[in-house]
Amino acid sequence: MAKSQLMEYVLKDIEQQKGVAIPVHASLFERIMVTKTACKNLHPNSEDEFSMESVGPSYRIISEYETKFRDAMRMDKSPVDEPLMVEKLYPHGYLLLNGHHRWAAAMRCNIKKVPIKIINCATESDIKTILEKSQHDKRATIDLDEVIFRSPDYKYLEKKAFIFPMSMRFKQRIRLGIPALFYKLSKSGYDIWVYAADFYSIDDIQKFFKAYGVHVDGILTGVAKQAQNKSASTARMNELINNKYQMTLHIDNNTILETHGKNGDFEEYEINVPEEEWSRKAIAIVEEIEKRAGKK
Repeated sequence: MAKSQLMEYVLKDIEQQKGVAIPVHASLFERIMVTKTACKNLHPNSEDEFSMESVGPSYRIISEYETKFRDAMRMDKSPVDEPLMVEKLYPHGYLLLNGHHRWAAAMRCNIKKVPIKIINCATESDIKTILEKSQHDKRATIDLDEVIFRSPDYKYLEKKAFIFPMSMRFKQRIRLGIPALFYKLSKSGYDIWVYAADFYSIDDIQKFFKAYGVHVDGILTGVAKQAQNKSASTARMNELINNKYQMTLHIDNNTILETHGKNGDFEEYEINVPEEEWSRKAIAIVEEIEKRAGKK
């Protein structure tokens, strides 16, 4: 498939899917059992830079993958060793979330099937439903990978671990005190939103937190890719969220940033304590913020 043919194929496929295909959530059974699919079952994402005529694919990257895949095939190895992240489409097929260049290289190498990982992402409809049900005008945001998740050998962890099959899907544990912090936030009237740069399935994340007795209101994953593509749907979702809340606590490893609406006012609080005291300090800051707000 030549350069011009590839872009022609991408644009034609996007046009064919327009007004017909919509993203839907895949069942747990499908997400566990379907680990490979034909390249032609995969559809390029119109909101990814790869598919935009003004940006388009990097043919250098595609060529590098081609070389890698052909070398693997010559050694009788599986050419594509890392799953492509995809989202299920109705009525058929899967939408590429991450891995467009590997998909294009596989097509050019005439590889029939590639490994995939099916992700259930939050849609605009999901976000609207969450916001409509919420009775709160303040939220707390926290990063999954940077702040919450910790490796199993980390010193300060919540004791509870998963049993099979969740233990196969999640190797991560959570840092000590996260359930207590989330409980405090919920009791104080905050909606809790968790974010991740990487792609996780939102139902897996829900089950993960439920196992620790923790409730979260919103789950947004793959935000690094969304920020890169700057799609219209991502902008709409962010606007919906920002318009809902008058106050937000951005909880990081070292600070809690309190922001108000769109006026740019903010207060910053340091979490400058030993790791085993992290959650106690974070909770104390939340209590301080609530106490001050009650005096206004």
